[in-house]
Amino acid sequence: MCSVCTVAIIGGVGLSRWLRVDDTISGVWVGAFLVSIIYWTISWLSRHKIKFFLRDFLTAIFYYILVIWPLYSAKIIGHSLNKIFGVDKLVVGIFFGSIVFIFSIGLYFWLKKKNGGHAHFPFEKVAIPVVSLILTSGIFFLITKK
Repeated sequence: MCSVCTVAIIGGVGLSRWLRVDDTISGVWVGAFLVSIIYWTISWLSRHKIKFFLRDFLTAIFYYILVIWPLYSAKIIGHSLNKIFGVDKLVVGIFFGSIVFIFSIGLYFWLKKKNGGHAHFPFEKVAIPVVSLILTSGIFFLITKK
């Protein structure tokens, strides 16, 4: 992920704040984006036969730091009044977005395997994660609405 992408994420979070979208909901999509780019990077490294100690773990940590550190430095993460469950709302959203995205990808592959290696419908690989993220966003909307 380049610095432009990091700035785009900060801008996206800023825009979502301006639109009054709760940070937990923004974080869900940032978390999913992070998991996606981590998968892409690990896949690219594998295709090019690039291996190093704890490659997958270090790649994941690198991307999370690359996104969270600038958000923290810009004081978007860390405000004392922007918490849910005692943790920063954006961090909670990133955590849940990452987890939901990972599980939805796993669900897709499990369903595909159960169906003889074929998707049940066109774009199922996209639909399952997106619907999962929309449902997660809806849950956070219900939890955080005032």
